[in-house]
Formats: sequence, C-alpha cells, structure tokens
Amino acid sequence: MAPHDPSPSPQPDPSVGAGLVDFAVDLTSQEVLRRAQVMEAIGPDWDPVEVLLGEEAAYDLLYSGLDADQQRLYDELVASGVLPGRGDGLAAS
Repeated sequence: MAPHDPSPSPQPDPSVGAGLVDFAVDLTSQEVLRRAQVMEAIGPDWDPVEVLLGEEAAYDLLYSGLDADQQRLYDELVASGVLPGRGDGLAAS
C-alpha cells in the first residue's frame, strides 16, 4: 500500500490527471476473516456433495411434468443459452 500523504500538492501534475490520487487497499485479511465466518456459520455438518445433489433433484422436479407449450418454451430457453442444458432436456445428466 502506498504511503499516505495528508497534505495535497499545491498544483496537481497535469500528466497524472486532474487531482487524481493513487489509492489501494489490501482486503486479503478481510477476505480470510469473511471466509472463516462463513464456514463457521455453515457448521461442521455441511456436505457440499449432498447440497449439489439436492439442487439437481430440485431442478429435476422443477422441470418435470411440463406440458407441450411449457416444454417448447423450456427448449427455446436452453437453445438460446438462458438455461443450461440438462441431460436429455428433462432431467439432470
């Protein structure tokens, strides 16, 4: 991090820009603290594989039982890249 100079220079350097000041903050320690707090909040029983499988099951349920018009719209959204493709278009791969 650059040293802080509380007294501005009397004339800004025109080659640098009109009164721009170099400002940098290292957030590494804050990010480490945030990640530690997230992991503490999740708890020791969190199973990421189980969570992902649960999400896949939820998507399967969400896109199951579509009527013909809903299926057509779903297929259009997948083809246009709005929704990700899933196996045969109806279930998780």
